[in-house]
Amino acid sequence: MESYASVTGSGVPLGAQEWPARQVPVAGVDLLVREVPGVAADLPPALFVHGLGGSSLNWTELGLRLSDTVRGIAPDLPGFGRTPLAGAAGIHEQVEVLIELIERECGGPLHLFGNSMGGASSVALAARRPDLVASLTLISPALPHPRVSASALWFTAVATPRLGRVVLERTRRMPFDRRFRASLAMVFGEPRLLPAEVRAAYEAELRRRDGDPWGMQATVEGARSILRSSVALPHRSLWAVAAQVECPVLLVYGGKDRLVDPRIRTKAQRSFRNARSLYIPQSGHVAQMEHAPQVERAFRQLIES
Repeated sequence: MESYASVTGSGVPLGAQEWPARQVPVAGVDLLVREVPGVAADLPPALFVHGLGGSSLNWTELGLRLSDTVRGIAPDLPGFGRTPLAGAAGIHEQVEVLIELIERECGGPLHLFGNSMGGASSVALAARRPDLVASLTLISPALPHPRVSASALWFTAVATPRLGRVVLERTRRMPFDRRFRASLAMVFGEPRLLPAEVRAAYEAELRRRDGDPWGMQATVEGARSILRSSVALPHRSLWAVAAQVECPVLLVYGGKDRLVDPRIRTKAQRSFRNARSLYIPQSGHVAQMEHAPQVERAFRQLIES
């Protein structure tokens, strides 16, 4: 099925092949940064930015598929993945970390990819530092949506002082298997189609995160940041910021996304100066994991044009 990568010669699906990792000191914390292996040093750089509760592992397959075109790196942002929390964990703080990482590791301009909250941070970065960004690919970006949804209510609950920790504590006390199934259903459009190895890797990462002492605080602060961005005054909103982005933009939305309403894609395409969109009816919130071949093709078309 084309929605998922076929196995490589090693017999392991691309989505389960972890990139090598190293520690990079950025903004007062040792940031875990993964780098696509075996890539020519003269290829243009690319930066892959995960969403709230995600990690660099969310980009494994897409980065490998594009290894003939870009030299990709993907960080675990502070408070997520394997990078400890250092200071606040909101959109503004992520932009500061990413700018420092780009200037240290990549220079610019580079191809910037962002998913969910990482998409919101990427929009803010591209508007603030257009000299660093050659193209912007946004997969289910967390841009403000006027419709009240179940996910919006969840973010509101988690972002509320004291209530957020109660909600997350109750969730953590649930049996892991139940939480795992709920996470699959929330993030993926068709979780039953995930290759067994990719599903196992996703499960292993969720189990590992249970032991991270900073996970709850990072989630609460991230949710608060997303909520604040959704109620900002129009001239300060992420939609106003999006209108300032100068580079070509690719917008990717999934028809089965339970966290970002795909109906917002029309407004998103109008808001950016130079945007094209890819709509994948069967995809959920992480199209780069579920439908990497389609995202890959759309990105190649973006930069070729």
